[in-house]
Amino acid sequence: MSTLLRAVTGMAVGIWAAAGLRAADVAVRDAAGLRAAVAAAVPGTRVLLAGGNYGAGFHFANLRGAPGRPIVLAAADPAQPPVFQGDNTGLHLSAPAHVEVDGLVFTGHAANGVNIDDTGGEAGGGAHHVVLRRLRVGDIGGDGNHDGIKLSGVSDFQVSGCTIERWGTRGGSAIDLVGCRRGLIADNTIRHRVPAPGNCTGVQAKGGSEQITIRRNRFESAGGRAVNIGGSTGLPYFRPALGPGGGHAEARAIRVEGNTFVGGVAALAFVGVDGAVVRFNTILRPERWVFRILQETRAPDFVPCRGGEFADNVVVFASAQGAAAAVNVGPGTAPETFTLARNWWYAPEAPERSAPVLPVPERDGVVGRDPASAAAVAGAEAFRMPE
Repeated sequence: MSTLLRAVTGMAVGIWAAAGLRAADVAVRDAAGLRAAVAAAVPGTRVLLAGGNYGAGFHFANLRGAPGRPIVLAAADPAQPPVFQGDNTGLHLSAPAHVEVDGLVFTGHAANGVNIDDTGGEAGGGAHHVVLRRLRVGDIGGDGNHDGIKLSGVSDFQVSGCTIERWGTRGGSAIDLVGCRRGLIADNTIRHRVPAPGNCTGVQAKGGSEQITIRRNRFESAGGRAVNIGGSTGLPYFRPALGPGGGHAEARAIRVEGNTFVGGVAALAFVGVDGAVVRFNTILRPERWVFRILQETRAPDFVPCRGGEFADNVVVFASAQGAAAAVNVGPGTAPETFTLARNWWYAPEAPERSAPVLPVPERDGVVGRDPASAAAVAGAEAFRMPE
């Protein structure tokens, strides 16, 4: 956004506020009406979509609300949601700011359901203050790297209350973050097929992502890695661009807390990350691993995967054999820098064989005791996540 345009927009917002005015709600019923309403939207506009099929392939650039006056695209009646179907992508927003998308349905797209990007960098003002709420995204892509929701270079964002299911099976993610910052992914349901496709992920934060919290979500058979903390990113796609010197990492300061994981190949993977906390989660019957410590980006100046914390989690294994192979450690990592504490490990079929093989000694872990009965006696206080 140019300096002149920023100034004009700021003046307009100030005039509206001084006059006590608010932008109008705009009701739309079809694709043409949606395009016209978005083209005319100003800070504070709410575009309310009637139920029906709107098609797909919508691309809106530089949709800019203002602090406290977002531009909103929402279902007029949540019981009769607008449906976006077909084409490569349902909705693509480039360099949005202060925009909310609420209550829409995306299905049957060949590439991505929702795609939001910063047009490659901050020169145009970036992509920030975006809220995706109560979306239903499903049956996206096919045998390829296709995502339900793809965010690239987005900061100060929230994805909450969404249901995302059945996305691409070869590297695709339900929610894929590349170079994103200060985000919250909360209270979503993320599920794939059974058995879980081994090459896809549920939530992935990589490419320089920082300060992301993944909280109170439910993952059901969500792929090879239900949460991929870090990953493998082509160097030109990091945000911000990688400068000279060392200390680079795929992700930093990631928190995964209060989630429920059911099935899937592995609940979590720390992959080229520099600091992440996984706590107060319930992990039920993973097919192979509870978590993995891996290094996939091996370019010079990248730190080894390090500084992870796995604490206060409840793990129930699919079998006693699963307990022995709970953690997978790959080469080029620093497992000795990880912290494990107060986790509850239980193999129902053979409680006496519940002890996992861990990369570092655990502090105050509990092995072989049924967490359901123990939590009932203790009033479930032991594993209640602090507010």
